[in-house]
Amino acid sequence: MKVKSFQELKAIRARLAEAEARAAEEAAARAAAAKRAQAEQNLFARAIGPTQPLRAHGRVVHAPAPTPPEPRQRVLDEQAALREAISDEFDTSTLLHTDEHLSFRRPGVGPDVTAKLRRGHWAVQAQIDLHGLRTDAAREALGQFLREATKAGLRCVRVVHGKGLGSPGKAPVLKAKVHGWLIQKKEVLAYVQARPLEGGAGALMVLLAAAGRAPRSDS
Repeated sequence: MKVKSFQELKAIRARLAEAEARAAEEAAARAAAAKRAQAEQNLFARAIGPTQPLRAHGRVVHAPAPTPPEPRQRVLDEQAALREAISDEFDTSTLLHTDEHLSFRRPGVGPDVTAKLRRGHWAVQAQIDLHGLRTDAAREALGQFLREATKAGLRCVRVVHGKGLGSPGKAPVLKAKVHGWLIQKKEVLAYVQARPLEGGAGALMVLLAAAGRAPRSDS
């Protein structure tokens, strides 16, 4: 670099001296920090006493096991089963219509439907005989029967529950339970007691909702 004047040379020397002073200050600061760190390390070493490095353990550190996948489908299946569950404690007394025979029709279903069902307007497409089964077995069998009938698109089925003549005290225990079970199934639109030739007081004629359709009074 060519210096044109004495003043310029003085300015260059001043800048160099300033840079050297800053560098000296920074070096002094680093040295002081290192001295403090060493003093602190010595103080810690005196406080804890003699130490020695840990020996290598030679063990392999494994990655944590992956979180098992959430069984979503099983949860959905269990929720669906709960929705389809039918209870023995369901009170049907306020839902049954009192006429010459006890009958049931879901809200929105007109009285003409039960009248037609009683007259045999719909042909019976399938039936299940629960007579003689214990309560748990009868409940499970009826639920399965209704699921399959609905899936097959059946509209009218007969459920035989018996008259209870063989029960203790001649009380129709299963008959009352079947009434409650059917009311709890959303696919059941209505039911009436069967005519004498179709089972009479020991059976029910059941009208099922059409698959994928809302209940209608003119079904």
